Amino acid sequence: MRVLLYGLLGLASLITVVPLLYMVSLSLQTEAETLSANAVLVPDAPQWGNYAELFTRAPFGNFIVNSLVVAGGITLAHLLFDPLVGYVFAKFRFPLRNTLFVALLATAMVPFFVRMIPLYVLMANMQWLNTYQALITPFLMDAFGIFLMRQFIQPIPDDLIHAARIDGASELRIYWSVILPQTRPALAVLGLFTFVFQWNEFLWPLVATTTPEMRTIPVGLTLFNQEYFTLWHLTAAGSVILFVPTAVLFLFTQRYFVRGIALTGLR
Repeated sequence: MRVLLYGLLGLASLITVVPLLYMVSLSLQTEAETLSANAVLVPDAPQWGNYAELFTRAPFGNFIVNSLVVAGGITLAHLLFDPLVGYVFAKFRFPLRNTLFVALLATAMVPFFVRMIPLYVLMANMQWLNTYQALITPFLMDAFGIFLMRQFIQPIPDDLIHAARIDGASELRIYWSVILPQTRPALAVLGLFTFVFQWNEFLWPLVATTTPEMRTIPVGLTLFNQEYFTLWHLTAAGSVILFVPTAVLFLFTQRYFVRGIALTGLR
């Protein structure tokens, strides 16, 4: 049974990794090889210049900076606001607390396509289209992040908070010195999920930007998709660049990520 289990896990891992490996292979092929009738798994002469060509065919440096600013800014905002709101819902008693929390969770059930048009009109009226404000402001908080942090904070003993209050600590000091240090695994999960989602976000940056200089990487890759042809080798090279930051981030936060998933499941 153990051999069978390891065999199934190995097969599942192979199925998962093969598309990524082929994307890397595609990014190193010539345009002729990508258009060949037979799939080329290993290019005869790897074309490392494809990655340099990205920056000559399009303002790819701007795409990378925009993606970092937008995804990083939204992630920092979530790490700042979501735990704070989650702490309020978990440890404070006030009228209509449960009703407000249910209403907050209900917003997660509304598809973004429904909210997109009002958001676009609002950004247009504020003259924020094609700016970082339009790309970041609508996503400063998230119902899933607040729910995750509330569920993680709720089991923290109230005695710790009462002891801190008796010692004269302010509510902000209690939040910063007592609550946040115990939620690091959950913060790692929240930060990773938020960054990966926003880094790969396509629809809203496509709608909210009007010039190539303000596009993010997922939107910028559409420049290589024309009406009658697609530059697959450049699209694949851009996709590899799109993948690398999230992979590196996961490697650095893997310990907290696994621990956070385990503790969240236990709680």
